[in-house]
Amino acid sequence: MPVAVTYPGVYVQEISSGVRTIAGVATSIAAFVDFFAAGPMNRAVPVFSFADFERQFGGLDARSEASYAIQQFFLNGGTEAYVVRVSSVTPGNAAVAAAIAMAAAPGDAQEVLTATAASAGISGNGLRIEIDYAAADPGTQFNLRVTQLNPDGSAAASETFRNLIVSAGQANDAVATVNAGSQLIRLAASASGQGKRPARTGTVSGTIGDIGALKLAKTDTVDVTLSGHALGTTDALGDPAPTTIDALAQKLQGLLRGLTKDGAKPLANATVGVVRLSPAQQYLVVKAGTPVASDVVGLSNSADGLAKKLGFQPTDQNVQQYALGGAAVQDQFLPVDPTSTTTPPARVQQAGSDGTLDMNADAAGFAGGLLGDAAKKTGMQALLDVDLFNILSVPATMNLPDDQALAVAMGAIELCTARRAMYLLDVPQADANRDTVPAIMQWLDANATLRSRNAALYFPRVDIPDPINAYRPRQVSPSGTVAGLWARTDAARGVWKAPAGTEANLAGVRKLEYTLTDPENGVLNPLAINCLRVFAQTGPVCWGARTLKGADQIADDYKYIPIRRLALYIEESLFRGTQWVVFEPNDTPLWAQIRLNVGSFMQTLFRQGAFQGATPQQAYFVQCDASTNPQVTIDQGIVNIVVGFAPLKPAEFVVITVQQIAGQLAS
Repeated sequence: MPVAVTYPGVYVQEISSGVRTIAGVATSIAAFVDFFAAGPMNRAVPVFSFADFERQFGGLDARSEASYAIQQFFLNGGTEAYVVRVSSVTPGNAAVAAAIAMAAAPGDAQEVLTATAASAGISGNGLRIEIDYAAADPGTQFNLRVTQLNPDGSAAASETFRNLIVSAGQANDAVATVNAGSQLIRLAASASGQGKRPARTGTVSGTIGDIGALKLAKTDTVDVTLSGHALGTTDALGDPAPTTIDALAQKLQGLLRGLTKDGAKPLANATVGVVRLSPAQQYLVVKAGTPVASDVVGLSNSADGLAKKLGFQPTDQNVQQYALGGAAVQDQFLPVDPTSTTTPPARVQQAGSDGTLDMNADAAGFAGGLLGDAAKKTGMQALLDVDLFNILSVPATMNLPDDQALAVAMGAIELCTARRAMYLLDVPQADANRDTVPAIMQWLDANATLRSRNAALYFPRVDIPDPINAYRPRQVSPSGTVAGLWARTDAARGVWKAPAGTEANLAGVRKLEYTLTDPENGVLNPLAINCLRVFAQTGPVCWGARTLKGADQIADDYKYIPIRRLALYIEESLFRGTQWVVFEPNDTPLWAQIRLNVGSFMQTLFRQGAFQGATPQQAYFVQCDASTNPQVTIDQGIVNIVVGFAPLKPAEFVVITVQQIAGQLAS
């Protein structure tokens, strides 16, 4: 910026050097689209390890091909991926989120809050919600705790939200607070629920102030039921009788855990907790300690018995916990008599479902889920919200019938072409086994429309040990393994190095579905079918590096994967690194700056060994001057930048010529 000179002296000003460094983009960010056991639906979620994937999407699932592909991706060297969870788009076959409604009391006709699992699917049926009133304002506020249970009943994750109210617009409104902070559930409030609270969970006593006023006796006992079924009567409190509420809770818990029924102790994990609203307002909460939401502990006896002294509510006024979607729970509140035909009002309860995963019965619906909708950004179109991805894998195509698999593959190629990415094609196996050389040749010949510079095909499928099936072999698509190999090669050698050769070993692969011979390899390679081979000293390796446009008869410029990926890398880097040019004055000074910045980027690649040629002049060029920008294009507002590079082509065929040197003949 020019200096305004006003007085005699020295002025200092700073001017731009004109250098705007162009940074290279990432080259091996993978994207996987498929069904998964858990996780957000139709949203691209970044994961940086397989542990990340397990936490957010549930880990390996026998119904999910991509779950194994993701495991293989990270095992073979991948470091970053996006995961998109999808389901069928056929009405009635889509995944459903588990839900439950919470009322203020059994007699209420309207719900206060409805909780819905954040992720659709059966995983939501393991969500449990507990409510207590030990808040800052015990008279109006409540605390909410949500727990995700594992199949064995152990807690996988939990979240707690305190001092909530149901009042839209307030700072501690339950709906706004939970929806902003929870990874497990979403809340919705009914119009009639404003200002109310959900009923407390557990078997709740009356308010206890001075414990001495209860006149506890060492002979006090209590009759116990579990879900309305009698368990028996506890032993007496004993001598001395408890004198504090904490001692009372501990004593009662021990008595409940000691109850025996038919040789078992059904309340062995029961808990008796103390909730303190104030020194004069305390109460006990009894919980069965089981993952079954209908296991409600009932405490009762005569007018002078312990249950009456403590003011425990009848069984039908207690809810053990709010269970989302659990099929075993028909009503939140249980009747006093389980054989009674009079039951409390049923609450909204929606069981979580993964939807239909039978690819043959609902092939069109699942293919539609994979393809998604660009306007709604669902399915693979959710990747439109991702800043950058380089490799796309849709392993579910392996299980789709041919017609639907072809539609998904064409959609994936279209998306990758638009986003300067590569698609790893997995061959469908539903209509025919294509793990033989004639079968894969016939299929590719029949689907030549899939030949693209931005796609690659690997053969055959691979066998990996399945951790969720006693490590028995499982046949999986090769795309996840190859994507990890690409990432490993990029990190070790650069994107310009072919991800193939004796060092391109396939980690985690125990064998291949078909063992290729050299002659068979020689038939497939000219067709641009990249072969996976097994050699004695190396084990399974990748032995091909062609795009689907790399068939010999096509003679395409982008025959080889490293050349295509290097070009995409340069294009994406320059696209991002030259945004500053837009609306700059289109004349010689701008052209010089462009040549400087783009040239510096290309020179860096040259020094890294990305190009063929001994000198920069032999390796690349950058043109942006009057020859590329005549006045007519300047008048149209266009600045033309021409970038060329000499690619390094892989040595596919090594020919060794050996001859004998004839001995010198005497003349």
